[in-house]
Amino acid sequence: MSGRDGRPQIVLGVCGGIAAYKACEVLRRFTETGHDVRVVPTEGALKFVGEVTWAALSGHPIATDMWTDAHEVPHVALGRAADLVVVAPATADFLARAAIGRSDDLLTATLLTARCPVVLAPAMHTEMWEHPATVGNVETLRRRGVVVLDPAVGRLTGADSGIGRLADPEEIFATARSVLTRGAAAPLDLTGRHLLVTAGGTREPLDPVRFLGNRSSGRQGYALARAALARGAEVTLVSANVALADPAGAKLVRVGTAEELRSAVLEAAPSADAIVMAAAVADFRPASRAGSKLKKTDVDPEPISLVRNVDILAEISANRLRNGQVIVGFAAETDDVIANGTRKLAAKGCDFIVINEVGENRTFGAAENSATIVGTDGTTTVVPEGSKEDLGHAIWDLVAERLG
Repeated sequence: MSGRDGRPQIVLGVCGGIAAYKACEVLRRFTETGHDVRVVPTEGALKFVGEVTWAALSGHPIATDMWTDAHEVPHVALGRAADLVVVAPATADFLARAAIGRSDDLLTATLLTARCPVVLAPAMHTEMWEHPATVGNVETLRRRGVVVLDPAVGRLTGADSGIGRLADPEEIFATARSVLTRGAAAPLDLTGRHLLVTAGGTREPLDPVRFLGNRSSGRQGYALARAALARGAEVTLVSANVALADPAGAKLVRVGTAEELRSAVLEAAPSADAIVMAAAVADFRPASRAGSKLKKTDVDPEPISLVRNVDILAEISANRLRNGQVIVGFAAETDDVIANGTRKLAAKGCDFIVINEVGENRTFGAAENSATIVGTDGTTTVVPEGSKEDLGHAIWDLVAERLG
């Protein structure tokens, strides 16, 4: 569904928390990308950000209650017209009222009448997020098909820090857009699934300032994480040397070396329904690491002696720690791409291999990607050039089907 001018219709709900000001950035992202946004602030939200601000940024008058223009039945009109409802921040009180189906203000009433996808981005103090009541409310909403993004870890109100911080507005927008792109008819087919994704490129130190590394930016792994979150999954993202905003709702584990990545994967793997190894992991590392910076001298340097890293993909494929676990590997190839990638599928023992042609100005760091996905069942799926998120959804389509 879209508005009279063809633009997607977004309802942006804003609850009464200190993070309400960050919703202005979410709103700006939507309006600058051609979406028509109607802001529905709660009474509490208006104590943090005024009605004039929302009207100016959205280009629409702000509906604040169900009694103004009652003849137009605003909660029904907003809910029916919406292609997507996003609530950021969503407070503990709002999650409770949404979970039991209350309709005591315009935002909760709109939620009951909407038949479109719903994305909630909670923000609250750690104790409130971890309280059994909130945990139960989130589980209820997720069972109903609502995408509830876990909050970030960081500075909260006052001097407190912990989980409960509103996720990065850019990432809330990115996940919401992914949900919108899939549409109301697309099932949240990964709800209740724990997915493990690796991203980025490992670095193997030579000395305190130099390392052996690769050109991976982590964009594909992060796109996979966002796509999985948009489909309702719980995501653990093991990130190696990536300079990107944290995907909203993912549990992020930062690592540097191949051995650190291996440890993080082995720790998370037992609870993972599927693992996608999108990180570029070093095959070798220096046999020794200098304790201080290696100096240039008039003497030719000694050759760098290398030792082989453990093949993590082959290891987890051979020793699956969960029944029915689906494992996906990546093959970055520069020549004889399909043949080399297919041989890697057989050698690693995983269920699918995503074969990329890579080079100095191809795939690594780019916004788009293309791939051929080969499965052990003999299937071949060609994914044409498109966004890395499109490739991510293509991978999750195959994983979801295999998981059943």
